[in-house]
Amino acid sequence: MCGATTEGVELGAGRIRFTPGEVVPGDYHFSIGTAGSTVLVCQTILPVLALANASSSVTFEGGTHNGMSPSLCFFEQSYLPLLQKMGIKCQVERSALGFYPAGGGKWKITINPTKDLSRIELTEAASNFAVTPENCRLHALVSQLPPSIGEREIETARAILNWNASNGAVTEVDSLGPGNSFQLKIDSKTHTSLFEVVGELGVSGERVAKRCAGRVRKFIHSQAAVEEQLADQLLIPMVLAGGGSYTTSKPTLHTTTNIEVIRQFVDTSISVKQYNETGWKITLG
Repeated sequence: MCGATTEGVELGAGRIRFTPGEVVPGDYHFSIGTAGSTVLVCQTILPVLALANASSSVTFEGGTHNGMSPSLCFFEQSYLPLLQKMGIKCQVERSALGFYPAGGGKWKITINPTKDLSRIELTEAASNFAVTPENCRLHALVSQLPPSIGEREIETARAILNWNASNGAVTEVDSLGPGNSFQLKIDSKTHTSLFEVVGELGVSGERVAKRCAGRVRKFIHSQAAVEEQLADQLLIPMVLAGGGSYTTSKPTLHTTTNIEVIRQFVDTSISVKQYNETGWKITLG
């Protein structure tokens, strides 16, 4: 993809040399295997191909919902719309979802060239929203499982959060193996915050919903604009856009690690400041 030359790339190596060349747009295909995250691979190459001089088409096969990385739903509904506001031009086409452990998901992204990215500011508190069918949504995906699991998840979360005026829906999907994803979504003026817990064998729908609702309550209490998982994923696009800022809850290890890695490669200012008991502001550039 970038015509790189490498040295020392072998199993167990403690040091490698990677020298990238010019980015080569085109048609690519990545088969991750079982339920390995296709979204993480896409997030790695998307900024590179977006700044190339021609369009690219990339097909992924593997996991889309494995509970240990951003899901395709999160990528499409929360992450990607913000990148599109920054100027990245791309479209996603789904063929199949892939749940842990079977995988079997398949999807494609078409990436058009972008000349310049625009910085964004995300600072409005998460608590500034009304519970309406338009702003707050509960969604359960089920594959090869009874829809009643999703219905119990929705009712449990609705009661915990007192989202009586929210929309709830269960969607049955076809996939290679059984799976369940429960999602809570908050729409603000700037973006959608999507909270998700993937069901596990032996974990009841009620427990899945409680975990997800707990994350939402923590986020609302923080009075921040960006939830903790999205927070670490916005850093690289913002650096490429020349800067930006957002408020979030206490930075995760993923966020702080990403910041330190960026500092090794780019000479740019990144400040992380706590502004109240539960909120932090991250400013780039």
